[in-house]
Amino acid sequence: MDPLAVFRKEFRHHTNEIYLDGNSLGKLPLAAESHLNEAIQNQWGKELIRSWNTHWLELPKRIAAKYATLLGTQSHNILMGESTSVRIYQMLHAALTSGLFPKQLLTDALNFPTDQYLMQGLESAFLLPKTIQVTYGQEIEANIDHLKAEIKTHPGIVCLSLASYKSAYLYPMKELNQWAKCCGSLILWDLSHAVGVVDIDLEATETLMAVGCTYKFMNGGPGAPAFIFIAEALQQKLKNPIQGWFGHQKPFDFDPMYKPANGIERFASGTPQILSLVGMEAGIDITLAAGIKAIRQKSSRQTAFLIAAINEELSSYGYQLQSPVDNARRGSHVSISHPHAWQICQALQAGSETFPKIIPDFRPPNFIRLGVAPLYILDRELELTVRRLKDIVKDKIYLNFSSEKPQVT
Repeated sequence: MDPLAVFRKEFRHHTNEIYLDGNSLGKLPLAAESHLNEAIQNQWGKELIRSWNTHWLELPKRIAAKYATLLGTQSHNILMGESTSVRIYQMLHAALTSGLFPKQLLTDALNFPTDQYLMQGLESAFLLPKTIQVTYGQEIEANIDHLKAEIKTHPGIVCLSLASYKSAYLYPMKELNQWAKCCGSLILWDLSHAVGVVDIDLEATETLMAVGCTYKFMNGGPGAPAFIFIAEALQQKLKNPIQGWFGHQKPFDFDPMYKPANGIERFASGTPQILSLVGMEAGIDITLAAGIKAIRQKSSRQTAFLIAAINEELSSYGYQLQSPVDNARRGSHVSISHPHAWQICQALQAGSETFPKIIPDFRPPNFIRLGVAPLYILDRELELTVRRLKDIVKDKIYLNFSSEKPQVT
């Protein structure tokens, strides 16, 4: 009955393992292996420098066009490359120096830490007023009326995650973009925990700026390059703070004077990360083939099933739901909390004679995140996960595991 079941075979799977960490690192598409082997053995190994002209120079643009299709925009509004943090820095810096918006930064407590760190650094570098951080008294949902009031009181440059990294809370994108515009403000959207599982239309939502990673639900591989979106009308008004040679109008003229490219290409900096770009293309191809509307529909159904099962089976064992119940306000991961969350995560990963290994991820202070990647997660896997979570606490299996945490959780 699952129209996306055919796409499960496109990924590498391990026997006796349920992988619910797709919102941190998606599974390996099998096609990525062949793409990388071709790039390493032939393009790099045999053709060497000639591959820049025959394969590599157009690669970022080709992938950008595919992401543009996914995100409801034109290819000349998307640029691939660099890390998410570098891209957020570039976008915030460009907005601050544009003269188009008040020099006041604003975010909220649900935003991902790297976004907040970057704003703190820019606040210090530009000697700006203290960054406004909107708080809500809990970590599940934003209070949109409160957020709007803060944007009105402190107009400037706002940075928000479309889907919260802890709870998967999904912001009303168009509503907030329109509100920011009325307040003389700009919202930079971090799409990292939403792209690939949420139907995003950047044009229809009147978005001006966005950044997103590709290694989570997009299955682009560890450290896969990020993308940026800048509305066409804004591109010529912004300056790239990292004026590298690939952002030049004619990079291979080797002109000693910097002349920024006319469009979004001006935000290119150094040489593109070719092998990473090669590895990530399979992920966007699978997503486009499956269709984002079908992916979103399955995501909503599976996460709703998971929430219902959690409420019915786990609430009496100390678990608390930490994600919105409403499908329209939730991305594609479900978070629960428990006083022994880290030990429970270890027990899940250890498996047992009767249960497979289950790979979630942990977020402080006591969140267990279950990432539902609709391209390869089965309903049966979600059912088994809830049963295992119940047994781990009921039978006190978590006591067999240490509360000490490694560097990566």
